[in-house]
Amino acid sequence: MPQWLLWARELQALAQSGLAFTQNPFDRERYENIRKIAADMMAVGSGAVMDRVLDLLAGQHGYATPKVVVRAGVFDARGRILMVRERLDHDRWTLPGGWADVNLTPVENVIKEVREESGHTIRVTRLAAVWDRDRQGHPPGPFPCYTLFFLCELTGGVARTSIETSEIGWFGAADIPADLSVGRVLPAQIARMFVHARNADLPTDFD
Repeated sequence: MPQWLLWARELQALAQSGLAFTQNPFDRERYENIRKIAADMMAVGSGAVMDRVLDLLAGQHGYATPKVVVRAGVFDARGRILMVRERLDHDRWTLPGGWADVNLTPVENVIKEVREESGHTIRVTRLAAVWDRDRQGHPPGPFPCYTLFFLCELTGGVARTSIETSEIGWFGAADIPADLSVGRVLPAQIARMFVHARNADLPTDFD
């Protein structure tokens, strides 16, 4: 994680939370300036267009907290894991999942994501891991994020692509595709899902 991004995130969080609670117009102006500094840092560090970064940050409201993603480790009767090709990342492979939607529990979110992205229905059996995205080795992003990995059993449905996915596949532990969407899932995380699937007594991983 580059130091400039850590500093920019801290400034963005300070500005966002300050704007959420301040009643003072002068403080509001100060927090907006802090947000602009954060946007400047992100734009220079990443090579992105300044106005786009500022719009992205300005769209965040309320007290600043990490975002939440859910991922599903779905296993079939042969011990293979379900994966999908993600259209939005050059058709690279990932575990089904995505940003958690409001008004749904984490389990409801992961069930929905698997159904929408693969056509399959599942039963969620347990929470395998809660990982801080920044500590796992993913490419850096503008916002901190926690990912919840759930172990799931296949219950039905028929493989079906979607507007998000271009292919559905089942893979053994030794057959995981090399072209992974590493912004979404890492080889070590998939390998850990196989470990959890083989050992129901393992506690939830966290960092």
